[in-house]
Amino acid sequence: MERFVIRLEKTDSLKLRRANRIKSIHSSLAIEGNSLSENAVSDIINGKRVLAPAREILEVKNALATYELYSKLNPFSVKDLLKAHGVMMQGITPDAGKFRNCNEGVFKGKKCVHLAPPPNMVPELMKNLFDWLKVSKDHMLIRSCVFHYEFEFIHPFSDGNGRTGRLWQSLILGKMNPVFEFLPVENMVFANQQKYYDAIAAATKAGESSPFIEFMLQNILETLKKYKDVPFDGSESEFKMDLTDRQNKILALLRDNSVTIDALAKKLKVSAKTVERDLAKLRECDLVERSGSDKTGRWLVK
Repeated sequence: MERFVIRLEKTDSLKLRRANRIKSIHSSLAIEGNSLSENAVSDIINGKRVLAPAREILEVKNALATYELYSKLNPFSVKDLLKAHGVMMQGITPDAGKFRNCNEGVFKGKKCVHLAPPPNMVPELMKNLFDWLKVSKDHMLIRSCVFHYEFEFIHPFSDGNGRTGRLWQSLILGKMNPVFEFLPVENMVFANQQKYYDAIAAATKAGESSPFIEFMLQNILETLKKYKDVPFDGSESEFKMDLTDRQNKILALLRDNSVTIDALAKKLKVSAKTVERDLAKLRECDLVERSGSDKTGRWLVK
């Protein structure tokens, strides 16, 4: 953490903070199905016109407004949680800023993988969770993870639970060290999205939150390692990475046009599996992203 604090004291820190804020917003919304690229999110935040579904644009604007409240929100206040949700979901859901009054669950296809507690229990469950958060003797790192898991288990809102829960963990961590406002943990979660859901499912199956705590602590650690010395020039890639010639060629081909994995394999005279491994590496380095579905989508250079 101290290395990251020092990094944020350099002359380019304002640019880096802004870039990380954009990453946080893009990643948190992408987890929830928003299809906008990081560049499109950046354009919206910078006031540029973007051709995209109105709801997705509104989600970005709302998320920015909510994240800008960061320093004013009290992570130990239910009232502030409702306020943040109200801003995050304004114009998206009619009950923004209010606990749900309907049954909710998490579905995988048509299968319900988690049925949330009934709506009449939500206010009391949330009060108990915040009461525990205030008085617990556990380290703030642990408390933030437990809160995040229990929040998603309760699923207190009709919509926006994921993005609000991730923001709130960041707020709790901010009480331990203010640098967490500018550390895009959401970006790491986005890169490990299935593992994120698997960790929630494993904790639910175990009846306690240890699997989710371990997953989130690992993500926080990896994010700190990744950003503590990152060089940033405000325009090109923020990371100096050791890419192979083939991986650089893939980036060049993707920049020119939309190319399928099979087309890339044929062009580079390698197998499709090799291209998939290279794309996985480029995605891990935050250089490319997948837009759309597995069948009809395409790879984009970030």
